[in-house]
Amino acid sequence: MNENKQHSQPSILEMNDATVRRDGINILDHLSLTIEMNENTAIIGPNGSGKSTFIKLITQEIYPIANKEGPPPVRMFGKDQWILEELKSKLSIVSSDLQSSFLHNTKDGHISGLDVVVTGFFSSLRLFPHQTISDDLIDKAKEALSLMDATHLANKMLDEMSTGEVRRVLISRALVTDPEVLILDEPTTALDFVARHK
Repeated sequence: MNENKQHSQPSILEMNDATVRRDGINILDHLSLTIEMNENTAIIGPNGSGKSTFIKLITQEIYPIANKEGPPPVRMFGKDQWILEELKSKLSIVSSDLQSSFLHNTKDGHISGLDVVVTGFFSSLRLFPHQTISDDLIDKAKEALSLMDATHLANKMLDEMSTGEVRRVLISRALVTDPEVLILDEPTTALDFVARHK
């Protein structure tokens, strides 16, 4: 009976001999890994060891070399092919790339902390006039900021925040949609001890 229960819920991630090559160099070399639902997994390594490449492989920003035999090299939630929007709806990501994107693609970061969190509902880097933002979305965004002790950043502009404050806001953005999977790339960068513990 337990066996049936396990099979009813596919693994978040299955990597089978996955290799990513750039400029003739294997960034990830025959990597095999399985992450089940409700597991917390930390990928640790020095800069340049392939951690960010690993995340891009999960989010299908890059693709592995196809295996000649055996199962596909990467499966997410039991599937090896996804419509990207559907996959994104299951994942939330916090990364230094995302931080840079907000700072460079929103009039040099001139967007409030609350608006950054609200963009999480639309998977966008800014809010557009055609988007309907209900009171319910605003309340959920404020609740997400509260989880990170960041309610005081709701009206502060991103370009006026410290690196640690920006990181709190981005983690709030990742939490706001209650994703099935939360991917954090160096999430505690510039956070103080209390924020890291939370």
